[in-house]
Amino acid sequence: MHARTLGQGLEVSAVGLGAMGMSQSYGPNPGSREDMIAVLRGAVDLGVTFFDTAEVYGPYVNEELVGEALEPVRDQVVIATKFGWRIKDGKSVGLDSRPEQIRRVAEASLRRLRTDVIDLFYQHRVDPDVPIEDVAGTVGELVAEGKVRHLGLSEAAAGTIRRAHAVHPVTAVQSEYSLWTRDPEPEVLPTLAELGIGFVPFSPLGKGFLTGTVDASTTFTPGDIRERVPRFAAENLQANTALVEHVRGLAEVKGATPGQVALAWLLAQQPWIVPIPGTRRIERVQENAAATQVALSADEVADLDQLAVRVGVHGDRYNAEHMGYVNR
Repeated sequence: MHARTLGQGLEVSAVGLGAMGMSQSYGPNPGSREDMIAVLRGAVDLGVTFFDTAEVYGPYVNEELVGEALEPVRDQVVIATKFGWRIKDGKSVGLDSRPEQIRRVAEASLRRLRTDVIDLFYQHRVDPDVPIEDVAGTVGELVAEGKVRHLGLSEAAAGTIRRAHAVHPVTAVQSEYSLWTRDPEPEVLPTLAELGIGFVPFSPLGKGFLTGTVDASTTFTPGDIRERVPRFAAENLQANTALVEHVRGLAEVKGATPGQVALAWLLAQQPWIVPIPGTRRIERVQENAAATQVALSADEVADLDQLAVRVGVHGDRYNAEHMGYVNR
């Protein structure tokens, strides 16, 4: 696995690992906690050095899982976590990025992650009630105190990124980005290029759709977030089949999997883009890591660039409630 550099010189593996699904969002986990610890440690053995979690995943239990798994190899990895939700009775009940809340989350996350410093601390969603300058300033203070190394933002608009960066350097912006979610391209990616900020796509495999393993006949287990995502409604999945079939055809030519082609396309966009696909299986970690070896020609990249426009993408990427949390 080769390395890539986000903003402020933060070096990470070219493909990271999102840990959220090990604790929530995709239905009951068929594996045990010990199984998930083995996957996380196995990822390190495969060269993955970049791990993503958040206090709200679970809540709290995902950070505890990541902390336990990575404690023996803490000096070899970069751990990113997030603040920004108000959590009550085990559920997120809105946004909260007040400075005092950021500090509370930082202290609690440090304990759960079993570490002295958070490598990358993202604001999980932009809080319209708290000026982004106050958020960046507070994280900057935590950096000065040695409790945090880098500031990140998630699902932030270009103007918000600029305002934060003017107060404290932003190292990375995390947003959904994939062959069927192209929202960051018009404004966010050019802003990051200008300011020297890295980009971390989450759901780079389209919540599983771009692996070719989901179709209109797929039924999701109770608790799977895809039950509530319009893009995964049966009629939309049927309409979106043309997109994944095109990816599958190219994958066959390349001797790769559709998921590897989808990740290779992301990696070809910019050298400062680092996707964080999630999984519960070490075989998938291995497959995703091997995407760095899939070479796409300029013509193939250009063809994939136009795919979403050419065949169309049906359905929103979130339901109405969660689209409301996206800073636009």
